[in-house]
Amino acid sequence: MAVQTGGEFVMQMTMRWYGSQYDTVTLQQIRQTAYVKGVISTLYNKMPGELWTYEEIMALKNEVEAAGLTLPGIESVNISDAIKTGAPERDKDIDAYIKTLENLGKADIHMVCYNFMPVFDWTRTELARMRKDGSTVLAYNQKTVDSIDPAKMFDSISNDMNGTVMPGWEPERMAKVKQLFEEYADIDEEKLFANLKYFLEAIMPVCDKYDINMAIHPDDPSWSVFGLPRIINNKDHIMRMMKMVDNPHNGVTFCSGSYGTNLENDLPDMIRSLKGRIHFAHVRNLKFNSPTDFEEAAHLSSDGTFDMYEIMLALYDIGFDGPIRPDHGRMIWDEVAMPGYGLYDRALGATYLNGLWEAIEKSHKQK
Repeated sequence: MAVQTGGEFVMQMTMRWYGSQYDTVTLQQIRQTAYVKGVISTLYNKMPGELWTYEEIMALKNEVEAAGLTLPGIESVNISDAIKTGAPERDKDIDAYIKTLENLGKADIHMVCYNFMPVFDWTRTELARMRKDGSTVLAYNQKTVDSIDPAKMFDSISNDMNGTVMPGWEPERMAKVKQLFEEYADIDEEKLFANLKYFLEAIMPVCDKYDINMAIHPDDPSWSVFGLPRIINNKDHIMRMMKMVDNPHNGVTFCSGSYGTNLENDLPDMIRSLKGRIHFAHVRNLKFNSPTDFEEAAHLSSDGTFDMYEIMLALYDIGFDGPIRPDHGRMIWDEVAMPGYGLYDRALGATYLNGLWEAIEKSHKQK
């Protein structure tokens, strides 16, 4: 959340943290990046459809706060495939989700990031593409995707995970990829929209009661992969979602790197169109080698394709006051960590984004 001082909103910068058992970065290290005030975390051992107890949530929150940081939100409380496909057991999973939201509300946590992507939460063809400066980055190439058996996708990247478990690519989930594709065989965009609507309508009462903002993460990349439907990928689709469940607690995670995979998406315009409905922001940069071949870049605008100043300006212009974080850092300075989630480059990214925000804020005060 943003902190208000002297009539001005001061953005709260955060980092994603997977928990002390899973993350290579410690809370102490995050706190020492003095401008990062909180973490966005999760109960990483929980499977989709599983209940999060109040005691488990409070243990996580207490651990974070004992390190001198805040826990302004969760990324993610994952959605089960039964909910996404509209299977008969979805109501059981939705009931568990509602109880989890209730427990989060009782713990004074008011933002939940989630996604509605079938099978693969996100897709990259490389986890350690070498750049000219010797850093390594996450990357995507459509030709590689077109040439690979989806059942073998996990095997093609698992050796570059540096001993970590990547979100959305858990081995137990990847072991049943063929089964998952069968479950989604009859699911097209319209059915996926309908199942998302059913889920949101079911959870909005508890969100209203506990003031919980649901922030859907966009599809990554923002087009169909392996023939699977994608619906949270452009302005028209996201505005459709806002209108179909027109509740301010039904909002988005604005991820510049995910929406930005489609170069036709005007990122600042999308931000301004979603005033009041952006509850969380992931701000990162991409460098495109072609429209379907891209790699993560440093957050600095000139290192990639996006104008990061214009993205931050748009967030400022709409009065964005949710948590924000740098995203998908490069592996630099010989760091060995979960790909995209090391300390060093994300700390540099947080510094850069804070600098942009400060400059924008001060320039507006002088007008």
